[in-house]
Amino acid sequence: MFKGKIVLFLSLILLLWVSAAQAYIGLCCAHCGGNMPLNLVGGGIPEPKEFRFKISQMFMEMGPLRDGTDDVISSEIIGVANGTTFPAVPNSMQQYMTMFGAAYSFTDDFALMAMTNYTRNEMQMEVHSSIGGRNFTMSSDGVGDFTLLGKYRAYANDDLVPTDQVSVLFGLSLPTGAIERKFTNHSVAAQNGTILPYKMQLGSGTVDPIIGLTYQGSHDPFWWGLNTQLEAHVYDNKQGYHRGQEFRYDFYAMKQVHDKWVLHAQLNGQYEGRFSDEPYNGRILGEGRSGAGNFLTPLFDPHNYGGHKLNISFGAQFQPIPLHIVEVTASVPIYQDLNGPQLQDNWMLQFTYYMEVPTKNSRRYKGFSPPKALGF
Repeated sequence: MFKGKIVLFLSLILLLWVSAAQAYIGLCCAHCGGNMPLNLVGGGIPEPKEFRFKISQMFMEMGPLRDGTDDVISSEIIGVANGTTFPAVPNSMQQYMTMFGAAYSFTDDFALMAMTNYTRNEMQMEVHSSIGGRNFTMSSDGVGDFTLLGKYRAYANDDLVPTDQVSVLFGLSLPTGAIERKFTNHSVAAQNGTILPYKMQLGSGTVDPIIGLTYQGSHDPFWWGLNTQLEAHVYDNKQGYHRGQEFRYDFYAMKQVHDKWVLHAQLNGQYEGRFSDEPYNGRILGEGRSGAGNFLTPLFDPHNYGGHKLNISFGAQFQPIPLHIVEVTASVPIYQDLNGPQLQDNWMLQFTYYMEVPTKNSRRYKGFSPPKALGF
C-alpha cells in the first residue's frame, strides 16, 4: 500500500511537470510558496492573475491508546462489554491522504482557494473471545469534504515585497465526504453492514464555517509567521450529531540556505472538542452496542474524541525548475492530552508538489523580474 501510494504520487507529479505552462522563467516572488510551509492552509499564494496548483501525499501512523496524558495498554480495557471494558479495542491506525489544491489570485490582496482529498483509513482491532471473533483490520476510503477559502491581505508594509503582513482566511467546508460508511470485513459476521465509528467516516456531514488569521514576517534570508484557524461545527448532520469545534495554531520559521533550498521548523497545535452525540444508527438502532446497551468499542463513544495536541515539524523545500517547489515535512508529537481512551498520534510524513502558472495578465508573464534577494 505504501509503495503504491508513492508510485501514484510521483506519477501525478510527472504529469503536472510535463504539462506545466512555462510562461515565465525566473525566480518566484514574495507571494510564492517559498515564504510559508506548504503543509499549512493558505501557504503558497500566487502573484496576481496567476494560478497555483498543489498536490500532497500524507502518511500518518497512530497508536497506542491514550487517556489524558497517560498511555493505555489494550489489555487493561478489553473484555466483556460492561461500560469500562470493551470486546474490541484499536491497537494502531494508518491514514493515507492525497490532497489536491488550487488557487487563483485576483489582486495583491485577495486570492480564492479550493481543496479536497482522497483518504484511506486502516485500523487494527483486537477482539476479545467473548464475542467469538478474531483480530481484524477495519478500513474505509473515499473522497473527503471540499473546502473553499478566501484569503484577504488586511495589512502589508509593502505591496510587492512585504516584510510584515497580516491576512484573514474565511470560507466553508462542504460535506462531500461520506458519514454512513459500514463494516464490510468485521470478524463477527453480524456486525457487517452496521455503521463504522466516527473517525472512520470521511467527512463531517455539515457545512462548516472556517475563519483564520495569518501573520507573516521576513528578513532575508529568514521567514517566520503564525497561522491560526477555527473550523466551527454548529448544527447536527443527518445522523443527528456534529463534530467538536476545531482550532489549529502553527508557528513556523524558515531559512533559505541555497538559491534552490529552504529549511523550516514548525510548532503545530490543535484543539478539538468531543462529538455532540451518537449517530442515529447507534442511538436509535443500537449499532455499536451490546444487547445490554454497552459500547462494543470505545470508538463508538462520542466522549472518547478530541483533546489538545502539540507537534514539532521539520521540513525542506526545493525548487527543481522555476515556478515549481517540492517539499517534504515530518512531524512528531511532543504533547497530547486526549479525551480517551483513543489512539494517539505517532508520526506524520507529507510530500508536496507545488507549481505556479502565470496567465497573460500576470506582471511576471510580461517580464517583471523580482530581485534575487527574495530567494525563490
